[in-house]
Amino acid sequence: MKIYNTQEEVEKDIVNDVLVIKGDVKFNADISIAASILVIEGNITAWDITAWDIKARNIKARDITAENITARDITAKDITAWDITARNINARDINDRDITARDITAGDINAENITARDINAWDIIARNITARDINAWDIIARDITAENITAWDINARDILYYAFCTVYRSIKCVSIKAKREIAHPPICLDGKLEIKENKNEDL
Repeated sequence: MKIYNTQEEVEKDIVNDVLVIKGDVKFNADISIAASILVIEGNITAWDITAWDIKARNIKARDITAENITARDITAKDITAWDITARNINARDINDRDITARDITAGDINAENITARDINAWDIIARNITARDINAWDIIARDITAENITAWDINARDILYYAFCTVYRSIKCVSIKAKREIAHPPICLDGKLEIKENKNEDL
């Protein structure tokens, strides 16, 4: 495992604006570099990482700030990025955890708050989701605000969509509204729309 204890040690290994590491790497100090991080066949363990692009097999960090993040698994407290591509994103702990990105492509997303332009995922578990388009298998959330929603199942408290909300099975929520004056009612192909009376009912 490659271990960096200071920012200076990291900067010495940057070549042509890229920090290339083969195998696992651990940052024992907060890192902020005007360069990209490329980890070949390895994992990143760190406190705070700020970089242009981050590519690794697995990323475990407290805070991640980057233009683009590509990884198999991401575990972090806060993630701020332009694009996130991953198999699994786990950004929820005891306190509020946030994911802010333009596009998120992942297998499973587990977070407190998600703000993105487009979300493509298998399962989404979150407190609040704000996005332009959401395409997912299952969505469990308190509040969902989106332009278009396509999913297998939705279980939420309040849903606000622009024109279309389509699911293959069922929608369970306290309220569901369209922002557009002329919009299509929610579509449940093989199930039904169930309006819950209790806003505090478990999701």
